[in-house]
Amino acid sequence: MAFAMILFPLMMAAAALAVPSNRLRPWFLPITAMAHLGMTFLALIRPDLTVSAAWLVLDPLGRIILLVVSTLFFFCSFYTVGYLRHCPDRSNRVFCACYIAFLGIMSLVAWSHHLGIMWVAIEATTLVTAPLIYFEHTPRSIEATWKYLMVCSVGIALGLLGTYFLAYASLHAGIESALTLEGILQHASQLSKPWLHAAFVLLLVGYGTKMGLAPMHTWLPEAHSEAPSPVSAMLSGALLTCAFLAILRIYHICLAAGEGVFVSRILLSMGIFSMIVAGVFIVGQRDFKRMLAYSSVEHMGILALGIGIGGPALFGTLLHVVTHGMTKGVLFLSAGNIYHAYGSKNVDQVHGAMRRLPLSCVLFLAGFLAITGSPPFGPFISEFAILNGAFDTGRFISAGLFLFLLLVVFIGMGKTVLQVVQGSVPAEVHNTPYREGWLTTAPVIVLMGIVLLLGLYIPAPLAALLNDAVHFLEIRP
Repeated sequence: MAFAMILFPLMMAAAALAVPSNRLRPWFLPITAMAHLGMTFLALIRPDLTVSAAWLVLDPLGRIILLVVSTLFFFCSFYTVGYLRHCPDRSNRVFCACYIAFLGIMSLVAWSHHLGIMWVAIEATTLVTAPLIYFEHTPRSIEATWKYLMVCSVGIALGLLGTYFLAYASLHAGIESALTLEGILQHASQLSKPWLHAAFVLLLVGYGTKMGLAPMHTWLPEAHSEAPSPVSAMLSGALLTCAFLAILRIYHICLAAGEGVFVSRILLSMGIFSMIVAGVFIVGQRDFKRMLAYSSVEHMGILALGIGIGGPALFGTLLHVVTHGMTKGVLFLSAGNIYHAYGSKNVDQVHGAMRRLPLSCVLFLAGFLAITGSPPFGPFISEFAILNGAFDTGRFISAGLFLFLLLVVFIGMGKTVLQVVQGSVPAEVHNTPYREGWLTTAPVIVLMGIVLLLGLYIPAPLAALLNDAVHFLEIRP
């Protein structure tokens, strides 16, 4: 099953390259998405299909990430067909091929149980997404692409060094190091503690760069704001969670080695710091897509904070991976509709969107309420569970800062969002040709429905997946 889920998108990407029709080629995306989502559900209900090799295992953590990636790509793929119809003068050959290949490589990240293979997969995501960020071919998009490549390459290089340190932590203790997760967890208590500490710091900085944790987040606002909206949705909702999975791997190893206190302090500090940085830049933000990018920095900080708290906050943290991914899909896709209609992302030119694009604007407003933790949406439940975990473990200062920073972000985002949706439509925008279509609105409506459902009721299969993942993290070899 693993090989099918990884290789099928790659083969479809190659087929998309060979198709000459600019109009037909985007339909390869939803075809690939439907097949991949079907394979994902099959892997989730058939435990016998979750092991393909010693280094390809779909464990409970990987199942959650794979479900988020495949589900979000499914909705984004249909949206992208409608999105590309409004770019008829630009070839989408490379875009479609890279976008489909992106799915296969993220599937490899979810399945990887070898830390070397996981590193290769995350590095490959950098290479395959760079052409997607550059799709608009503007000076700002090429600047964002180069910044993305340079910053993430430095980060991933540090991640490779951390992987070497982890291997040496095994060798230093006289243990054969194969870099498979099972092998390392089995001997975690014997690992050299100084080398393990160094490995954790390097891996956290390395994969934290790709995840968008402050202060390594500098590529994220540029890339997310300049990329096409369906790409931004996948970067924020899927790619960042793949990097988070890599951090969960080293976190799991450190817990098994009895170093939970050491990693907890670092993760709590980085989580709070990321939320502070995001809050500072969100307040007064004039670019609404850039605002969403800084919101991603904030939520990656929330995830780091959640695993730093550990224990009772783990369920909420893993649920937040799901709710954040779906909500960012709603926000970036609806923001894409607004951008296409106005031709700008700056609130000085974008106002009165409720009159110009009523459906997309309602979804954008609902997405804002959801992502800022307002009830009755999914992120409220996951953030409330993390907050409860902080109080249960006696981390009252962290809980207080968490609540305060959520308020700052709510106020900052609210000001920008209200400027977009309220007011009168500029005269020059009335005559722009863009109109809402079912391909660019129906996927967003369904995603918003999922976000609302997760706030009212967590389906039993999803709850079981989350509980399995929590148990998997807490189990000691």
